[in-house]
Amino acid sequence: MPVLHVLRVFTGDDGAGGNPLGVFLDGASVPPEQRQAVAADLGFSETVFVDDSAAGRVAIFTPTVELGFAGHPLVGTAWLLAAEGREASVLRPSAGEVPTRQEGGLSFIAGRPAWAPRFEHHKLESPAEVDALDAPLEGYDAVGCWAWEDEGGGLVRCRVFCPAYGIDEDEATGAHAVLLAAALRRPLVIHQGEGSTILARPLDDGFVEIGGRVALVVRRDYGD
Repeated sequence: MPVLHVLRVFTGDDGAGGNPLGVFLDGASVPPEQRQAVAADLGFSETVFVDDSAAGRVAIFTPTVELGFAGHPLVGTAWLLAAEGREASVLRPSAGEVPTRQEGGLSFIAGRPAWAPRFEHHKLESPAEVDALDAPLEGYDAVGCWAWEDEGGGLVRCRVFCPAYGIDEDEATGAHAVLLAAALRRPLVIHQGEGSTILARPLDDGFVEIGGRVALVVRRDYGD
């Protein structure tokens, strides 16, 4: 029976928040033709199937589509592999080679903005306006609504709505953080959702690094 690890990725310093993630370290235990249905059944914003931990080959699914690159799934998978004694310096989703590192209890990955799923950015005037949103803005099906908490300090308040990917509101969206840091061209500390924190910074080689804290929720046989 496939073994499922459920994680929370991008938790705050107090352990709150974090985006739920399902990871099957033995991806071969779930045949490729069944993976979309499994991801839909779990209902997480993403589920990862590790096909070869030594080579770093992974596949990422939302409840409705397969993604070539996604932030919190890769951050969480990198952390889990390291925690299991199988640390990979590079993960290989279909988009390309994604460098990873672990430092100070945080897990980091780096990706190119061009790999990220499509998101628009909508800047609001204050964090209170971001907090007051109760639905995606009309006319947007994948959008990050954000405002400065402290522009000088690079602190951002953000919420991401992405019904285009089968997710009404995402708790913590690494791919959007990659795009926002690339657009603003500066390091950011992003406070997203109900309590999640994402660190993001552009690198010199066209990559953007994102990272944060990860927590294991449960390890169980899938189907229990």
